[in-house]
Amino acid sequence: MESRLILASASPRRLDLLKQVGIVPHEVDAADIDETAKRGERPDRLAERLGREKAMLVAARHGGCWVLAADTVVACGLRVLPKPESPDEARKCLSLLSGRRHRVHSGLCLVDPAGRPHCRRVSSSVTFKRLHPNEIEAYLQTGEWRGKAGGYAIQGHAARYIRSLIGSYSNVVGLPLFETCNLLDGLGFSAGSAWTTT
Repeated sequence: MESRLILASASPRRLDLLKQVGIVPHEVDAADIDETAKRGERPDRLAERLGREKAMLVAARHGGCWVLAADTVVACGLRVLPKPESPDEARKCLSLLSGRRHRVHSGLCLVDPAGRPHCRRVSSSVTFKRLHPNEIEAYLQTGEWRGKAGGYAIQGHAARYIRSLIGSYSNVVGLPLFETCNLLDGLGFSAGSAWTTT
């Protein structure tokens, strides 16, 4: 019997990353949950909890399938940065990141066909150059920041501002591929038609 893989995310970046390593989910079914942090919740724990909640919610709709979910949180210290929907909000994020190191945390969760969740946390450290106000305004004009955790997309124009990256690059884009593939392989996921050579 073919193993079906459901991606519990509407993020085109996560879908593209999976395709990069030859995995094409059979279906995309996004989870809509409250992403508000709980009182005193650390950013890495928040990412892990949200990834698990998304996976379990979607798994309840797809019995007997593999369900993969992830959530990405960008944090300066213990401060979680938003996914900006306005230029002013994005400007505040970029001003805070300017000249500083921050962390990108992903909570990865794979629910097996028996309904058991298997979760991982992955963190990367990213350092921005000191941004001139004109550089911030130029980046805002690209529109890349909209809906992106921390107000930037490392795979786009923001790459020119990244001084250093320690850890997984794909994690910063939206899905840590090494850990995702290890989780799938380690749990015996039988890819079937989820693998493609095209």
